[in-house]
Amino acid sequence: MAHHHSATITVPRHAEPRGHDHHTNGHDRVQAHGDHRGRHQPHEHQEANHQASSLDRTALMATLHCLSGCTIGEVLGMAIGTALGWSNWPTVGLAVALAFLFGYAMTLYPLRRAGMAWGTALGLAFASDTLSMTTMELVDNAIMVMVPGAMDAGLPDPLFWGSLVLSLLLAGVAAFPVNRWLIARGKGMRWCMDSTATETVRLQSSIRCCDMPGC
Repeated sequence: MAHHHSATITVPRHAEPRGHDHHTNGHDRVQAHGDHRGRHQPHEHQEANHQASSLDRTALMATLHCLSGCTIGEVLGMAIGTALGWSNWPTVGLAVALAFLFGYAMTLYPLRRAGMAWGTALGLAFASDTLSMTTMELVDNAIMVMVPGAMDAGLPDPLFWGSLVLSLLLAGVAAFPVNRWLIARGKGMRWCMDSTATETVRLQSSIRCCDMPGC
């Protein structure tokens, strides 16, 4: 009797090319990196929004600071020139001079109070306030001259005060982007605030040193 031997045929498994594994692993790493960046993008976006909001607040404070000094000088200059019956240009000249005087004074006061030397304080005030106050004065006085009858109106006339208030408000709006640009470059009010804080810390350290025995 013939015996039939069944032959077992083993089919070899074909290994996947190594290049395919490399491509898969690379794709996984890219996807993981993309997921990682995707998780961080909202955080980065929130941080950028926070920095922009902080910059806007600082610029607004700087604008109000400059506007306060300019307003005092403008009101005094316009009121004095109008009361004395001066023509437009002498009145504008006095208002501009007093606006710069009070504007610089409001910056110098905290710097000098912190103990900063006159030369350093004046340099900071000129560098941080000049461009902003120049913008305000150009806009403010241009509007006052352009409003019909505003410069010729007397002090009791609502036209005079209404035009002055409008001109100051628009001057502040015009100065806001200027202050924002200065602060973003490390200048402006933030520069003065940081310098004041640094000078205060230095003076406090000197006082503590002098209080120590053997000073």
